Amino acid sequence: MRPFVLWILLSLSLSALSQGPEQQLLELEQQLKELDAEREALLAPIEAAKLAIIRKDLKENGLPALEAGETVTEHPGHVLVYSPEHRQPKWTAHLVTPDVVTGNLARVDTFLNDPLVPANGNYFDDYWFSGYDRGHLVPSADLRWSRDAMTATYYYSNISPQKPELNRGAWAELEDWVRRTVRYGGGRVYIVTGPVLEDGLPVLETPKATHQVRIPTRFFKVLADLDGPEPKGIAFLMENGLNDHPVISYAVPIDSVERLTGIDFFAAVDDAVEDRIEAQRDPKVWYHEGDPFFGEMEPIPPPLPRGMFNTVQAKHHIGNVATICGTVVSTRRTAKANALYLNMDRMHPHQDFYVTVWDHNGPNFSYDPETYLQDRKVCVTGKITVYDGIPGSA
Repeated sequence: MRPFVLWILLSLSLSALSQGPEQQLLELEQQLKELDAEREALLAPIEAAKLAIIRKDLKENGLPALEAGETVTEHPGHVLVYSPEHRQPKWTAHLVTPDVVTGNLARVDTFLNDPLVPANGNYFDDYWFSGYDRGHLVPSADLRWSRDAMTATYYYSNISPQKPELNRGAWAELEDWVRRTVRYGGGRVYIVTGPVLEDGLPVLETPKATHQVRIPTRFFKVLADLDGPEPKGIAFLMENGLNDHPVISYAVPIDSVERLTGIDFFAAVDDAVEDRIEAQRDPKVWYHEGDPFFGEMEPIPPPLPRGMFNTVQAKHHIGNVATICGTVVSTRRTAKANALYLNMDRMHPHQDFYVTVWDHNGPNFSYDPETYLQDRKVCVTGKITVYDGIPGSA
């Protein structure tokens, strides 16, 4: 009997040993579930606290001066003043924070009337087949880290009629430009956005339109970094239509938008700081290392001397001999092609125009074009071709 008992004891011991790691795993997984539950329970109050800070800071520093009779409407992630006469916001204000980097909520795409703005209605019939997009002034993508904040951007109180060429083109690029400066800079940016509202603007005309929604001819976006050691500001002004130059071509000083709209931006900021940031319009100070567009330059503004064109205009002269002028912002040499590529105004692969210098033409230069032409404005004459959608010349 002794060998049999020993065998049973040995079997039980081996069974206990084999279950040990499994039991340990189950216990660890249970602990992880409990930690996840605790984390989930904290997310909602953390989000609420972040949104409360945004609204507080906006009211303390980020809002324009109010005119008589104007009322500020507060939403979770943005505030606004509504224009009942024009059936759209006069302006919106919000903060883009580093949370934009991790925000990944899906778009809502459900446009509703704003319950906090009695004069705001449901303008679906006014926009449907009007030829205009329902353009967000506060982009939903800026607030994809908060369901409540993002949902509020789909109220019609945040919507203005924008031509598709603007809304899906330069305006979308400008919104991305703002998010990149936050992503790569790590700070926060105060933003005030709005249409340029004027007397006599036309209205959206559709068979079922009833609300007289006015169509602006221009839109502005005003930015301020008030948290950094050196506050800075910049504004952008775009036509409600095609804007085919890079975003930075539409940069203007904030005070020029104030003169145009009559809106006093950042009225609560110290006067000396306000005067300084509202006179600035240098896009370069808003770029940070890592940004794929870091180092880009503004195309030379047209009109240029007769027969000369900037890099954006080059696409209109494909197949013809023309003189294209721009700034060499980067160079790229490839042994395979036996050539040097000069990228103008934007770096590869975002360049608007490039110049090919074949190695066999090297003796024609009294200098090394790879180093000498870097950061210089040049004009190149040749037949304009296109490769991979990018105009170029050799």
